[in-house]
Amino acid sequence: MKLSDLRPAPGSHKRSRRVGRGHGSGRGKTAGRGTKGQKARTGGKVSQAFGGGQTPLSQRLPFLRGIGNSNAPFRKEYAIVNIESLERFFEPGAQVTPETLAEKHLLSSTESRGLVKILGDGELHRPLTVRAHKFSESARAKIEAAGGRIEVIPVKVYEKTKRRKDQGKLAQGAQAQA
Repeated sequence: MKLSDLRPAPGSHKRSRRVGRGHGSGRGKTAGRGTKGQKARTGGKVSQAFGGGQTPLSQRLPFLRGIGNSNAPFRKEYAIVNIESLERFFEPGAQVTPETLAEKHLLSSTESRGLVKILGDGELHRPLTVRAHKFSESARAKIEAAGGRIEVIPVKVYEKTKRRKDQGKLAQGAQAQA
């Protein structure tokens, strides 16, 4: 076989229609473009966003910056791990922390640096010491029933505004006077 022998598969390569080549071709005169109008002219393309002269969609929508956590700006996102995963990946008496969960590939490295919640889906028959930021009631019950221990990792709580701090000082001052 030589390079010059290569041909496309039969029927796969269709010849393009030659328009504007006389009456006999069936595509003569206006060449299938209809009569007059922007689309009949040379270079007469209409942009996909064009809506017939009405106000463009991009101008009708409100001007909003950014996407992301706009619906719940102060919501805390928890990475979730179920009890059944702990049963499968940890030996009896093991210490379960976000870091060990990442080592066992139950969490990604970025998830392990965030907040972790343990849920009670599945069964647990081995005693484990589990450290996480949050536990569901069923997970708490199952871990303690298996002879394990729960350690809640405290979440830092920051003062929200300067004004709130000032109100707290005012309240303390009022109590001191009373």
